[in-house]
Amino acid sequence: MNRVEYDTEGVLFNIQRYSLHDGPGIRTIPFFKGCPLACKWCSNPESQRPQPELIYKKSDCIQCGKCIATCKQKALSPGNPFFIDRERCIQCGDCTRVCPTQALEMKGKRMTVSEVMRELQKEENLFRRSGGGVTLSGGEPLAQPEFARELLKACKEKGWHTAIETTGFARKEVIEDVFPWIDLALTDIKAINPAVHKANTGVDNSQILENLLRISFITNVIVRIPVIPGVNDNPEEIRSIAEFARLMSGVDTIHLLPYHTFGENKYNLLGRIYPMGDAAAHSEEKMDSLKKVVESMGFHCHIGG
Repeated sequence: MNRVEYDTEGVLFNIQRYSLHDGPGIRTIPFFKGCPLACKWCSNPESQRPQPELIYKKSDCIQCGKCIATCKQKALSPGNPFFIDRERCIQCGDCTRVCPTQALEMKGKRMTVSEVMRELQKEENLFRRSGGGVTLSGGEPLAQPEFARELLKACKEKGWHTAIETTGFARKEVIEDVFPWIDLALTDIKAINPAVHKANTGVDNSQILENLLRISFITNVIVRIPVIPGVNDNPEEIRSIAEFARLMSGVDTIHLLPYHTFGENKYNLLGRIYPMGDAAAHSEEKMDSLKKVVESMGFHCHIGG
């Protein structure tokens, strides 16, 4: 096995433990910061930008003013609402270190592979007893390819099962470099229609679809479809995605992921507007009808991850 470069650095915004839905067994999920897509329904907007960034929890703020006095960039202003000038803010984190209630917090931390592995090893017994392992998520792990590759190599050196949640948006060379270290790929397909895809994610899907075919010949794949109101929540688009999945090697399972608004408040914390507005979740009947479309194409289908 190639030697692991344990000093390789990347940026994570969370390490989630005891996950049961992102691969077999009990899993730990390092969330990578940075994503080349800008999906309107993204439930982790703090994952989109590659650098650490400041969030503000209004409900925890006591208006003490310590952060304002500390900020050398004059990016913070008192009042109700408290104001962050995000053009001035350089994400230094000085304000978070003096905030007594943690109303200000930096999302994103630079870590080495060695540091991440120290965290992951805390769950090693659970991995072995449950047949679990580590799932890279984000953001888009492939946006930090060297960090992802070295972390995966370190996991395989321990004998752990490895998985990745990915959009598939990356250079061909990245796919060929990273995926030999992955046991399972959970690949999102948002839309087949290129215009629909670009309008709702900001990028064309031609490279994504080429890569998903490529990935399916390297490792095991489960296709996941986030079912989004007004984007792909119709039988025609779901059928077209299933038809594409037929072209992939060995894919027999498709997961339909219902739209939800769990991440809406995160946009407020980041000072952004939620792009989906008041879009509502689908009924069980609607999801069941789309499930039948997938099953009619010969796939096993599950609603949820």
